[in-house]
Amino acid sequence: MSSHTQTPTACLALADGTIFYGRGFGATGETVAELCFNTAMTGYQEIMTDPSYAGQIVTFTFPHIGNVGVTPEDDETADPVAAGMVVKWDPTAPSNWRATGDLVDWLTKRGRICIGGVDTRRLTRAIRQQGAPHVALAHDPDGKFDIETLVAKARAWKGLVGLDLARDVTCAQSYRWDEMRWAWPQGYQRQTAPVHKVVAIDYGAKRNILRCLASAGCDVTVLPATATADDVLALNPDGVFLSNGPGDPAATGSYAVPMIREVLAADLPVFGICLGHQMLALALGAQTVKMNHGHHGANHPVKDHDTGKVEITSMNHGFAVDSQSLPKGVIETHTSLFDGSNCGIRMQDKPVFSVQHHPEASPGPQDSYYLFERFAANMAARKAG
Repeated sequence: MSSHTQTPTACLALADGTIFYGRGFGATGETVAELCFNTAMTGYQEIMTDPSYAGQIVTFTFPHIGNVGVTPEDDETADPVAAGMVVKWDPTAPSNWRATGDLVDWLTKRGRICIGGVDTRRLTRAIRQQGAPHVALAHDPDGKFDIETLVAKARAWKGLVGLDLARDVTCAQSYRWDEMRWAWPQGYQRQTAPVHKVVAIDYGAKRNILRCLASAGCDVTVLPATATADDVLALNPDGVFLSNGPGDPAATGSYAVPMIREVLAADLPVFGICLGHQMLALALGAQTVKMNHGHHGANHPVKDHDTGKVEITSMNHGFAVDSQSLPKGVIETHTSLFDGSNCGIRMQDKPVFSVQHHPEASPGPQDSYYLFERFAANMAARKAG
């Protein structure tokens, strides 16, 4: 807290009893979630609306949050999904030609509870050393907090292990997608001449992933996370895409893995990202593990073992594929240069592959876009016979 603020209006309580006070903004009330940190220097709106952040409060290590305002064009889904926000400095007024609104107003209208004035360096070190904690975040303009109750709520929260959140963030019904990637000066254009029919399984799909598929020449039909193999194959797709999403992959896999195995038996090209990568790995016989604090940021170096190149990638995951569990015939293609964890796999004898990182987020900025082109090439090769 800075010297000019006498009474804290927000409180972050960790399950171990550690308390951080600060200035509240956004909605008032309380929320309980897992706490993570994100090291990206841009994209706070995309982060807050990424469905993969369901069940999590995001600590931003970059202090300038709010400086470019908000715009509907940058939403990755209709509303924020992250449970809350923790920042060092109070959000600043927008100063960007694309801004159509103010971040604080945007958060307030969408019911997100946030805290500023926090020592985010100390908090980030605690997360790295102790693992992603369970926390309770409260915002009260009068500064009245029941600390014992907040800590008890944080301790009582069951956490993400064993939790299937894909059902909560998936689409309610199928829909078509034809919007392509943003380009200067036209903005978003429509795909009018697609060459591949793709079924995308929505475990919490980001809009920009769907745009990248459309830009790669795909006619995209999005199906809910609970879609069956019959639902998928009835559309006669040229390929199947498995999206990102939140929660424990093993929990989502209880219904997703049988569907994926039937799709694999149909010899269709398959491409997965993030949770979709983990779902594919489980379907192939591998295992996933909960990470200490996960990977969240836009500056993660990943090595492509096929080319030897290092890509700067965007990451957002708290679970990872255990590379030691990969079965015969499944090759590890990418690894993190931060900790050596698995970031990509492919089948040795089928056009099936996936990555842990987010090629659509473009932090490189185009280091990983070739993955969408590879998926399109696999579909073209299959149709060519």
